[in-house]
Amino acid sequence: MTTDPRMMKPPLRTGRQRGPRRVHRISLFWAMAYAGFGLVCALEGIPLFSRGGILGPPVAGWAVAAVGTLAAVACAAVSRHGVRPALRALLWTVFGLAGLAAFSLLMDVITLMFGQGVDSWPVAAHHALAASGALLLAATARSDRPPTGAAATPAPSAAPRPVHLAAWAGTAAFLPYAVMKQIWAFGGTFAGTSGARMRAISERNGASGIWLTLESWGLDATMLLAVLGVFLLWGLVRPWGQVFPRWTPLLRGRRVPLWLPLAPALIGAATLAPYGVLGLGYVAMATMDVVTIQKGDFPSPQDVLLVGWVGMTAFAGYGCALAVAARSYWLRTRRRPLSLDARGCPRPDDSPPPGHGSCVPPPPDRL
Repeated sequence: MTTDPRMMKPPLRTGRQRGPRRVHRISLFWAMAYAGFGLVCALEGIPLFSRGGILGPPVAGWAVAAVGTLAAVACAAVSRHGVRPALRALLWTVFGLAGLAAFSLLMDVITLMFGQGVDSWPVAAHHALAASGALLLAATARSDRPPTGAAATPAPSAAPRPVHLAAWAGTAAFLPYAVMKQIWAFGGTFAGTSGARMRAISERNGASGIWLTLESWGLDATMLLAVLGVFLLWGLVRPWGQVFPRWTPLLRGRRVPLWLPLAPALIGAATLAPYGVLGLGYVAMATMDVVTIQKGDFPSPQDVLLVGWVGMTAFAGYGCALAVAARSYWLRTRRRPLSLDARGCPRPDDSPPPGHGSCVPPPPDRL
């Protein structure tokens, strides 16, 4: 018995099929909001970029509006025609521009964590808006990938040996930085500057009460953040970063959501790696007298160079290691499609997904 194809009802649209269109609409909404945000700031003369606490020209808002308009055109075209090669290239271009605009988001988060106010709320809002847009644009550019069928979550595993070596290098790069900060927190002298003077500099720069209280206890806030950063780095490398370990009483044995380690890892790598690498280049040129470095709050330019080498080595080494570890974590934890045998059952080398149960062979075809 055969069935007339004309009498068959079209299959219902599944959640996987509706997903790309939903991403396209959200990305289009973000692009219009981003363009409007830049336009309003440009008309009101509100700066959206800063460097070293110095606000940039308000005319940069027009650039933000142009990037948002370009993203809106790309997202609208994708919603109508799908992700074609030219549109994908345009999406990745706008993604790069949004990622550059989100630079220093980590610094905003750190200052807010310790109760300090950001230099400019519009600039901080721009960083957060650009970062969310970069994620949406990346999802839109990859939304044409066909949905997979049955998929399995890999078992927790450690990263390969080269990734472990990168994690050790990133940890070692942070050690001199942590020692330098802790010497100042204990009241000692490093690079010709005492701990008391560093505390006075912090008060002059508007440090929060939490920051100053930690320093009075002999703890430096940035050193504590370095410890948390190393903990995150090794969580991306070791199996306990994929399943909550036994010392987490309420969550032990549960899978760690992917966004929990990857979100701070991506923000940290995107901020610290370029900042540290460019900073190392500048410090190297200053050491070779190619450029002139100001002594600032330190007794001499040589002391500034010493602190610069310690700090930029830490940021560059840790940022690059964090990027390598985050990529390894993503590759080791992403769901993989199951290979099925002739009966449609998972092969022995694959673990069946939850709810598969026993595999029942399909009934024979009726003639």
